[in-house]
Amino acid sequence: MVGDAVLHECLVDPRVDSVLAITRSPLASAHPKVRELLRSDFTQYRDLEQELARIDACFFCLGVTSVGLGEQEYRRLTFDLTLAAARALAEARPGAAFCYVSGEGTDGTGRSRSMWARVKGETENAVLALPLNAYMFRPGIIRPRPGVRSKTRVYRIFYAMLGPLFPVLRMLAPSHVTTSENLGRAMIRAAIVGYPKRVLENDDINALGGAD
Repeated sequence: MVGDAVLHECLVDPRVDSVLAITRSPLASAHPKVRELLRSDFTQYRDLEQELARIDACFFCLGVTSVGLGEQEYRRLTFDLTLAAARALAEARPGAAFCYVSGEGTDGTGRSRSMWARVKGETENAVLALPLNAYMFRPGIIRPRPGVRSKTRVYRIFYAMLGPLFPVLRMLAPSHVTTSENLGRAMIRAAIVGYPKRVLENDDINALGGAD
């Protein structure tokens, strides 16, 4: 859901010359800017060193819900996979931008009782320690692009129930609501022009993404 929006914003932004989409499944449609690279192993990128050496920014949108997962499996799919990509980029292209989609409520201190918040926080800290121009994005509730559905069943149920309430939520709690378009634009702008903060909360995302 987030990856779709980030890709869409890359395609319409004239500052983005080309996109290498490293993905698990084929994209819905082709575009002159995009080159697809289907991949099943997201634990190492040694074979892509030359590709990564030409990349200016990585928008890392891979992630899973912690619902139904133990801490070990959630850590593998969150910390391990993110750091595999970040470390590979840091080795191939030190100083490149790395924009990581984290989440509102992430705890960087390691003291939270919430397992997912601790793991996300550890992931953020580990990425920020690498020689990259890294930004952590912590969106709250994200309204997806029209017609886009999450591949995760629990999210589909959540958005089906919450969808009609988005206008009300944006009015009553704007600091906790954003759109996938805002998130995509914010990630691109942070990679190109930077941002004063390395950890962007929902308000920062809306400000940088130009929320209306």
